Amino acid sequence: MYKGLKRAVCALLIVVALYSLLGFLIIPGIALRVANQQLAQYATVPARLERIQFNPYSLELNLWSLRIGEQDAEQAGFQRLYANVELDSLWTGALHLADVELEKSTTEVLFAKDGTLNLAQLFKVPPSEPKPAAPASGPFPLRIDRIELIEGGLHFEDLRPSEAIEFVYDSLNLELRNLSTLPDDSAEMSLVATGPHGGRIDWQGQVSLVPLTSSGQLKITDGKLKGIWPYVRDAVPLVLENGVVSLSGDYRLSLAEGTQLNLDNIWIKIAPFAIKAPDNRPLVRLDELEVSETSLDLAKQEVVVGKVRSQNLETWAAREADGQLDWQKLFAGQPKPAANAEEKPAAGTAEQATKVADSPAKPWVVVLRDTQLRGYKVHLADRVPKKAVELDVGPLNLDIKDFDSRGESPFNLSLDTGLGKQGKLQAVGQAQLKPTTAKLQVQTRDIDLRLAQAYMEPFVRLELRSGMLDSDLEVSLKGTEPLALGVTGRALVNQLHTLDTLKERDFVRWQQLLVEGLDYQHGDTLSIATVSLNQPYARFIINEDLTTNVNDLMIPQPSQPTPAQAEPAGKPLGIHIGAINIKEGSANFADFSLTPNFATAIQQLNGEIGTLDSRKPEPAKVQVAGKVDRYAPVTIKGSVNPFNPLDSLDIATSFKRVELTTLTPYSGKFAGYRIRKGRLNLDLHYRIKQGQLNADNHLVLEQLQLGEQVSSPDAVDLPIRLAVALLKDAEGKIDIELPVAGNLNDPQFSVAPIIWQTLRNLILRAVQAPFKFVAGLVEGGTEELGQVPFNAGSSELESDAQRNLDTLANALKERPALRLEIEGLSAKAADGPLLAEQRLEREYQSTYYKIAQRRGDKVPAEAKQIEVPDDEKAPMLEGIYRSRLKQQPPTEWAELDGEQRAAKLQEAVLANWAQSDLLLRQLAQARAASIKDYLVDRGGLADERVYLLDVSIGEADPSGKVVTPLHLGSE
Repeated sequence: MYKGLKRAVCALLIVVALYSLLGFLIIPGIALRVANQQLAQYATVPARLERIQFNPYSLELNLWSLRIGEQDAEQAGFQRLYANVELDSLWTGALHLADVELEKSTTEVLFAKDGTLNLAQLFKVPPSEPKPAAPASGPFPLRIDRIELIEGGLHFEDLRPSEAIEFVYDSLNLELRNLSTLPDDSAEMSLVATGPHGGRIDWQGQVSLVPLTSSGQLKITDGKLKGIWPYVRDAVPLVLENGVVSLSGDYRLSLAEGTQLNLDNIWIKIAPFAIKAPDNRPLVRLDELEVSETSLDLAKQEVVVGKVRSQNLETWAAREADGQLDWQKLFAGQPKPAANAEEKPAAGTAEQATKVADSPAKPWVVVLRDTQLRGYKVHLADRVPKKAVELDVGPLNLDIKDFDSRGESPFNLSLDTGLGKQGKLQAVGQAQLKPTTAKLQVQTRDIDLRLAQAYMEPFVRLELRSGMLDSDLEVSLKGTEPLALGVTGRALVNQLHTLDTLKERDFVRWQQLLVEGLDYQHGDTLSIATVSLNQPYARFIINEDLTTNVNDLMIPQPSQPTPAQAEPAGKPLGIHIGAINIKEGSANFADFSLTPNFATAIQQLNGEIGTLDSRKPEPAKVQVAGKVDRYAPVTIKGSVNPFNPLDSLDIATSFKRVELTTLTPYSGKFAGYRIRKGRLNLDLHYRIKQGQLNADNHLVLEQLQLGEQVSSPDAVDLPIRLAVALLKDAEGKIDIELPVAGNLNDPQFSVAPIIWQTLRNLILRAVQAPFKFVAGLVEGGTEELGQVPFNAGSSELESDAQRNLDTLANALKERPALRLEIEGLSAKAADGPLLAEQRLEREYQSTYYKIAQRRGDKVPAEAKQIEVPDDEKAPMLEGIYRSRLKQQPPTEWAELDGEQRAAKLQEAVLANWAQSDLLLRQLAQARAASIKDYLVDRGGLADERVYLLDVSIGEADPSGKVVTPLHLGSE
């Protein structure tokens, strides 16, 4: 018994030893040899497995150091592969692995330029023998308790795009628990991947292989878009400057019944992001875009975006000279290759294609709950006009809430943006896509209208120098087919200024145009309650051929080909304006059809034009009053139909006290004399009825005086001076009646011959008479009233000068048509030294005043009231010399004693100020002002009758007095 047991134990030990020898040494050795032989036979690159370990008792297998590829350029491999097989695999019918670990694996995924994959070229696989198709079977039964990838590495490179793509993940860690191919089993998964250049992937969830389903959370942190951008660039030519994306979300994927994918809690952040065009011009720059609280349902084809927050996007767009957008050119697709005419699709294929074309795909539904864009900037350019137009839009802030791409419900819209340098635009309200409706409150401020200049140039010769638009509008859109658009509110155009580019002069301008009670209904009516014009200006010229400057400004357009059959014209737009108010208006008017020509300026126009209605052809009342050349009153009264003025017009215009000197160029040309003085009273009454003109023109000339004779080949050879003198009545007036009548539709009709014949008859009636000027303003007396003497260095009036001015004031009161002109005068030799002494004394007072203030002394209210001690003046001279002469005292003065040095300094300062043209001019102005103040305050003259001429510098008289000359003129 003992021997049998001993033999059994020995046999068992031998079996165990053989099993151990076989499991630990022989099988791993044979397997390693066979594995390397197979690698050598089939691998196209060097490949070797270093070591195999197998524990026959625990059924643990370790493969060590697999290297596929050249040394230092391995394309695949790992440091260790570990697997642990459970014994229950023998009776459960499924291969059961407790653990699978892969340590420090390396994988090179390389796509060559021709599209070949390096991994597909690593082995030469022999062709397999064709086998009959086997019936479908389930997947191989497999259960793995845990799979772990430890510090794996992945290098991806793709040379197929125009620019190679390459990225590396040098730390891949994956863990799977309870992976199974058995039905309804699921595995827990965790993946973490990081790269040396930033970017991290975190993936956690559950995976089921039968059926294939997965759910979990995916997170990408700081992903560099530059790594995959060449794929995008080959589709659209956009160059990525910068782009970092982070995202996270929950997902549910199931392939059990079709493809079902649900994404929830999606969060995407792109910051920063910048792209440019191939020519390096910038296209888009973005500080931050964040999308959160978002979900996607692939089966329903629905995306619900909870929040969109974006900051500081800057983009550029331009319309090129050919009318296409630069972005449109970038995204324009390549033309598709034409189909080969010899290739005909099969009948079934054609039928299927027809069915697909007839059944449009279900559109995706996109819902935006809350979108906020902040600080956007858009740089727009339009290069279609001859002169390119550029507009900066921003900073733009946009809010959109409850937007649904199905368009069946309204969404809220809020826009706040800048336009140009100082313009502002705000729009708040609701809109809907189906049907297309909108109701918006629109507000604009300081919109620069000069943007329209480039679009005006092909049609009109005008330059828009300035113009700002403000508005408060309510825009209502009720449909698009037909367009049902309504606009109500108010609009304001400030500082409009247009320039006639032919003559380089103003055409139309105003300080403010206010439109209130605006109500526009597209295609039907334009109604305005009131139009208020503040300080409007217009220039209107009638040419010799009766055309106007407005006709000259219009650029003829090429005629359009007449359509074969013109469509019937629609209903004309009804225009209704309740009233037009004019405040402080002005105009320049010239009529070159008259001989001599007439031209005048009208200011201070105030008045009102009554109701205008294009559908009710009733004349509107007109009542406007103003002044010609600031002083001559003008009134315009009557009625006019602006929509057809040749049918009905009755306007009476009155000009009073118009200065005739404005006609001097024409009087010199046609009469041979300048107009030295005179006023015009003109009463015009024009009546037009069905093209027939009846006009009464009443002309009164007051105090007409001709000036010097000028040489003119067009001047009439008649005694003009004599005629003017004789035509004056006792009050110095010339009274002329000029009736005019004719048919305005007759191109031969002209008022010029009628005017000329009347003037010629008046000149022929003239007889010889002396031309009298004003001779003497006072009765008796020999005082020289045209000169006012002043003591040197003084602007104070002496008693004799005051008496003369009293006499002059009384004379001017008796001659209200006269005006006084004062020409201030100073003399350098007489006034300069005294002015210098006064200026130095003021400098002493100013400097000493500041010193006393700093010491805290009690000082008077003004520096000129302080008295400077003599012993304080010398020390101040040093600073005065340096600050006023802008130089240092000469070095030789340093050897002088204090009194001598002070004398030298004072002498230099006084000499400098004695030559000051500024001080002399100020004294001359003060003398002229003293005279005017005395005449107005003491003499009782109206200040508008006393004019100050530009001052001059002259010489004192022998007595040392400086005489200021006076001049007499007329108003």
